[in-house]
Amino acid sequence: MSKRPTIDTTHIMRRAEELISASSNRYRITVQVANRAKKRRRRENLEDFEDAGMKSVMQAIIEMSDELTQPEIIGE
Repeated sequence: MSKRPTIDTTHIMRRAEELISASSNRYRITVQVANRAKKRRRRENLEDFEDAGMKSVMQAIIEMSDELTQPEIIGE
C-alpha cells in the first residue's frame, strides 16, 4: 500500500491569496476555481484516473495561479 504524498497547505494558501488579490472580484475567482475543479473531477472520473493525492480544488488553484504568474503557459 502506497502512502499519499504530503501536501504543503501553506503553499496552496499563498497561491489562493495571490489569485484573490489579483482578481477584481473575489466571488468570480472563487466560482472560476470551483468550475475548473468540477471539470477536472469529471475528466478524472471518465478516464478512471487514480487519485494522485491532491484534491481537484487544490490542483485548480495551482493551475490558475501558474497561469497568472506565467502567462506563457496559456499559449498564444
